[in-house]
Amino acid sequence: MAQESWKQESEETGVHAPEAPILCINNCGFFGSSMTNNMCSKCYRDFIKLMEAPVVEKKVITVASSSAAPMETAKQDDIPAAAATEAVAEKQAEQEPPKPPSNRCLTCRKKVGLTGFLCRCGGTFCSTHRYTDSHQCTFDYKKVAREQIAKQNPIVMAEKINKI
Repeated sequence: MAQESWKQESEETGVHAPEAPILCINNCGFFGSSMTNNMCSKCYRDFIKLMEAPVVEKKVITVASSSAAPMETAKQDDIPAAAATEAVAEKQAEQEPPKPPSNRCLTCRKKVGLTGFLCRCGGTFCSTHRYTDSHQCTFDYKKVAREQIAKQNPIVMAEKINKI
């Protein structure tokens, strides 16, 4: 009886189960739905972002296989959906923060975890390779020391005395 009432409710509301899964029209490998214009949720979200963004004329240069063919330019409206989602992915990749430094010794690739030593040359090293002579450090300590001494100890010169 419960099944019959569910069937009646689904017929009344007009909700029908899809016949077969539909692949995303951008060929990303995920399944789309008719509610999202046959796109997966990620492609649909990117599509909506492009539609909400102010329309700016953007030139896209396409390179032909022959060298004699002229280069073509197109407006943003002429760009296919797959190319538009690739452009959005490139912009997001540029905005991502840089990765934190590696937690492995640059010389022996041993995991150092929290006990890694940061060198002035920019590398992280284990306890064995933390010294400058053990990892061929490129940082010039002598130059920095000379500059520091020169900065801390300014040259004192007396005024010249006029001889009579």
